[in-house]
Amino acid sequence: MCSARAADAKVLCVRARFAPSPTGDLHLGGAWTALAAWVLARRRGGATVLRVEDLDTPRVRAGSAARIEEDLARLGLDWDEGPAPGGSYAPYTQSERGPLYEAALAELDRRGLVYPCDCSRKEIAARAATEASAPHGAELRYPGTCRDKSPGRSMRRDPALRLRVPEESAVRFVDAVQGAVEERVADAAGDFVLRRADGMFAYQLAVSIDDWAMGITDVVRGADLLPSTARQLLLVRLTGATFAPRYWHVPLVLASSGDRLAKRAALGTVRALFERGVAGEEIVGALAHGLGLASDARPRSPRELVDGPAEPALRRDPWTAPSFDPAVS
Repeated sequence: MCSARAADAKVLCVRARFAPSPTGDLHLGGAWTALAAWVLARRRGGATVLRVEDLDTPRVRAGSAARIEEDLARLGLDWDEGPAPGGSYAPYTQSERGPLYEAALAELDRRGLVYPCDCSRKEIAARAATEASAPHGAELRYPGTCRDKSPGRSMRRDPALRLRVPEESAVRFVDAVQGAVEERVADAAGDFVLRRADGMFAYQLAVSIDDWAMGITDVVRGADLLPSTARQLLLVRLTGATFAPRYWHVPLVLASSGDRLAKRAALGTVRALFERGVAGEEIVGALAHGLGLASDARPRSPRELVDGPAEPALRRDPWTAPSFDPAVS
């Protein structure tokens, strides 16, 4: 069995993960990234890991995780470790991994890198707008309002916990799809949240700790998450992790209108395609061709994609999903 020891600087083999959020059925874009991760691992004799990212509890839908697993299986995408059958890095559900996040938060706090913030989003937006640090992409750059305030002061509301981002926060990495990336986190995001005011651990902390602790070597995900990567690599560095994964940010899946394909769209989920009569191999064939893993879009199983370059040139531009009209018999 392919395994890695997260405490070792040397990773013993390739480990790729698929980490869906159980907020609904498997999105076609989720199947897109899951297939890419699966093929990359299998072509290099590695392991695939399924991790359920269910920290955003208000959005979690009962039964969604099980339905996602069923749809992955129907596509022919299996995994070596996950909620079932388990594995050496269990638990594989984020809501059960709180002690790891607490430990990471405690280490950062011990180093003086955590402070409470009782600012509201409205207050942050107003201050950012007046300080020429207005919205950075889809997010606001935190202007440091609470950075130098006394942590023992009377709070106006339950505080979030933020990372005191060091001035020397430049992060450089080469994404296997998008190319070279350089970002100074202090300028791009400012002091970002590690734990929300409601006590929920932030995505940035949880995913960076999980990828390191599970020995993940290759992270395949949508290009919309590329702006998060510098923050995650900075956290990996600050918590003393011994290695960081390689990133593959694949393009987004678009609808025929040119807009991002929504999960609520008529054929935005794999389950909806199955219910319309589209076969799993037809979905896999189309996705594989779009990703650049196959020379044509004919129906095929994932197993047929194992033979190929270990370092494929994956598609870089957004991909428009076909209509997937099933053949009429």
